Amino acid sequence: MSKYLYGAAVQGIQDFIFKTNKLQEIVGASELVEQVCTSKFAEMLGKKREDLANDPNAIVNAAGNIKYIFDSYEACQDVVRMFPKQIVEHAPGITVSQAVVEYENESSNDNDGHGCKPEVPDFKNAVLKLEEKLRSQRNKPMRSPTIGMMGIERSRQTGLPAIVTGNKEEHIDAATYRKLFDDEKRRNSTTKLCRSAFGERVDPHRIPFNIENITGNNDWIAIIHADGNGLGQIVQAIGTEATKFKVFSQDLDAATKQAAQEAFKSLNIDNGIIPIRPIVLSGDDHTLICRADLAIPYVHKFICFFEKFTEERLGDKLWYMDNDVRKDVFTDHSKKLTACAGIAFIKSSYPFYYGYQLAEELCGKAKKDTKEKFGFNEGKLPPSCIMFHKVQDSFVTNYDDIVKRELTPYKDYSLKFGPYYINKVAEDRWTVTDLIQYSFALNSERLAGVETGLRRWLSVVAVDPGNAKQRMERLKSNIKQKKGNEDITSYLENVYDKWKEEKRFPIYDILAINTINTQKTK
Repeated sequence: MSKYLYGAAVQGIQDFIFKTNKLQEIVGASELVEQVCTSKFAEMLGKKREDLANDPNAIVNAAGNIKYIFDSYEACQDVVRMFPKQIVEHAPGITVSQAVVEYENESSNDNDGHGCKPEVPDFKNAVLKLEEKLRSQRNKPMRSPTIGMMGIERSRQTGLPAIVTGNKEEHIDAATYRKLFDDEKRRNSTTKLCRSAFGERVDPHRIPFNIENITGNNDWIAIIHADGNGLGQIVQAIGTEATKFKVFSQDLDAATKQAAQEAFKSLNIDNGIIPIRPIVLSGDDHTLICRADLAIPYVHKFICFFEKFTEERLGDKLWYMDNDVRKDVFTDHSKKLTACAGIAFIKSSYPFYYGYQLAEELCGKAKKDTKEKFGFNEGKLPPSCIMFHKVQDSFVTNYDDIVKRELTPYKDYSLKFGPYYINKVAEDRWTVTDLIQYSFALNSERLAGVETGLRRWLSVVAVDPGNAKQRMERLKSNIKQKKGNEDITSYLENVYDKWKEEKRFPIYDILAINTINTQKTK
């Protein structure tokens, strides 16, 4: 008898979450999305949320993705017909792509009972076929039910039809209403996500609901997006059996959450309101908003722990599998998984949606660098790294345009120095530790005056590169005339002299991190 592998992928998640700059709405949206793959899908099956974890047919229920095996054609048909409607009502503004693949049960050679031959012969091919169908379905989006007709009252914030009206500021559309006005399940979800990120004993009163609770001495905040490397290739290799696929997914999710908890503990935050708000923490994905000065230390530790716990939980599964994943991915004999992250440093008033887009793009740039330079081309799993950018203006654009406009002072010179790697991979790549050390060193007495000199160099390099070069040489010359300034000479050699031939410098990034950490505007 045939079985039916059902798959669903939630579309428009980030647009739905970051459509507003109100943290309470962002939090509410992330909770709604989290429930789509868990409690709402469980309801669709007539089960409780906690039953899904022990359901042998539930393969994946996380990070906006669902994979479930149906034994009955009719039961699968009912879910395909009703689930999108349930989701649209639950979280207006997001849609679901669905696909089904019929495959042969391993214990049977019969057809599906309808006189039809199954599409694929086994579970592995069913997974590959399902992903292909889901990609096709994403190009056929559902018509949004939130558009509404002309001539009706609309929310002044979103332009969508209002379902609650009052004065002009109180017109609320359906999506915003669902984000703001929670129920008991939503409140439990809030605590659950934060406990996953901070630990089981976190005090609910410490959870931030307003952006003012996150900012510190200045208005800089960070949006972080982290994602695992090479998971697509690993899933293709590991997806030969439903049981192994399910265990792998569960262990990966547990390792990611354990890494987030240990990274949080390493920050030693006091007992006040926690200046971090997790938005997504599922599978190998982690998205959060936090106080700007915590971003690099947090994501550095998170990736280190992600490598550690994936090796502990998944290493033997990946290495000693029957189909030998190492042949295609782990030729460097590595048992751990790696990850990349993008960090967008923005003012708290800057549109969160564009901040997230930038963080996601930076993560993609980091992945591209590590794969091309040190990863799959050499038969190795790409090493972990991060990229960041501090947004200096209100002009919304993509990162490539930012590089041309802000980080290329003149032809062949670049202030783009990242990505920064977790471990040393090459002489022309800095580690995150290098970046932190060179940034914090600027505040020491032994380097007094260096920060001012670097800022002057940066202020004129785009206008008059010849003058900028003279300023740097004059700074080094003045140092040599004084005794006891070997530290300054060594510092400038490492941040300037070493990179003159390559015509790219870490100075912009060093000063950006220093400003974020030390600037006081409150």
